[in-house]
Amino acid sequence: MASFPWGGSNLPKQLFINNEYVESKSSKKLEVHNPKDGSLLANDVALAGEDDVDAAVAAAEAAFPAWKKTSAATRRKAMLKLADLMIEHANKLAELTRLSLGAPVSTFGEMETRIAAEAFQYFAGWCDKFAGESFPQGDGFMKIVRNEPLGVAVGIVPWNGPTATAANKAAPALATGNCFILKPSEKTPFSALALGSLIKEAGFPPGVFQVISGDGSTGALLANHMKVRKISFTGSTMTGRKIQEMAAKSNLKRVTLELGGKSPAVIFDDANLENAVTWCVNAICGNTGQVCFAASRVYVQEGIYDKFVAAYKKGMEERAKTIGDPSAKDTQMGPLVDKLQFDRVSGFLERGRSQGTLLIGGSRVGDEGYFVEPTVFADVPEDAEICKNEIFGPVSILNKFKTEEEIIAKANDTSYGLMAGVFTQDINRAMRVASDIDSGMVGVNCVSLAFPEAPFGGTKQSGIGREHAIHGLRSYTEPKTIMVNLTY
Repeated sequence: MASFPWGGSNLPKQLFINNEYVESKSSKKLEVHNPKDGSLLANDVALAGEDDVDAAVAAAEAAFPAWKKTSAATRRKAMLKLADLMIEHANKLAELTRLSLGAPVSTFGEMETRIAAEAFQYFAGWCDKFAGESFPQGDGFMKIVRNEPLGVAVGIVPWNGPTATAANKAAPALATGNCFILKPSEKTPFSALALGSLIKEAGFPPGVFQVISGDGSTGALLANHMKVRKISFTGSTMTGRKIQEMAAKSNLKRVTLELGGKSPAVIFDDANLENAVTWCVNAICGNTGQVCFAASRVYVQEGIYDKFVAAYKKGMEERAKTIGDPSAKDTQMGPLVDKLQFDRVSGFLERGRSQGTLLIGGSRVGDEGYFVEPTVFADVPEDAEICKNEIFGPVSILNKFKTEEEIIAKANDTSYGLMAGVFTQDINRAMRVASDIDSGMVGVNCVSLAFPEAPFGGTKQSGIGREHAIHGLRSYTEPKTIMVNLTY
């Protein structure tokens, strides 16, 4: 058998536990569909039940003592090898994601796999550089602080970026000496399950890095498990609350939550119009708007408003022309992920007609699959549903503002705080507004982007904790203080 046998004609459907593909002990199975046309991809994908979760946790616990003592050089070698293998098989991994997510090859596809590989490369470099601290012994005691791994860590990842989000959780966990269990979304399980072959080839010992597919019941088993020491979850705020509650009621396991967003893009009169329009169109149409930090609230100062509206509308019209088969090279927008998401977004589109002025879009595309037009509602009241709630589709609201003070208040009038964008040529204004907007990330003359070397996460109901950079490493470790008596 080839080292990577997976693809559209051979979907991975088994659990990857203790470096082997195994059938689930549960009789329940996952059913996965292709959002391009609603066709069935598989109805026999493993759904991990209690016995399967226990087996994965037991394997991780058994592997942890040796893995945490494994040299940094060995951990780094395995992580870099995994990154290389992911790049080598990027086409197939992208195909496995596209089949059930519908993300186009040209704008998402291999790019997501390469972002995931870069995460393993980046954190591999930290393996021997995540230093502790020491303090002077002027009082007769030397204080040493060590960063120690937690043990069994779990990553529960969403369907909208299944490979990249998995890497952003697994890489810092493995680099710091934890054992890691990945639970992909039931909507997009294939690319994650396929990683098992590459994990084994990269040289990770049995039990160190495992993948178990399942639905919310599997996630609940992991969140409640008494032997799991850390949960990192990306998904909805509602589910995040449940996971935090289960973590607290079980063994007070550590929790990192990366949740929803309703991110504002603020365009001042002096902004570069072309740049602002480009970023705002890309930020709501990328991955068909199914992105947590999508710029879904666009605010434009009144002096440039009319020009922006015309250019923004044109940009959305041009993007709508690129909707199509995700496997086609010229497609830039694919379908929504499934019927449930399609119905949810369609509901917002229908109700939005009474909440604002429909500027463009608002309808389904074709009569097969889950395609919708890029949609903009203008002049939307701040308390309207489409202005307050995360839609998770290619739908934005477009409002005007007059003053800096006004727009800061409007930008912050949300329960979310993940991302914001400020477009202006005045650096003083940019820094003032960036400081006053309550969000975990702010782009100046850009929006809806992230980097592995800078922390990623939000304020308020957009989550708890941070991923990426040194902050990601800290989230998988506990500081241990060692005090040495030098007085005798």
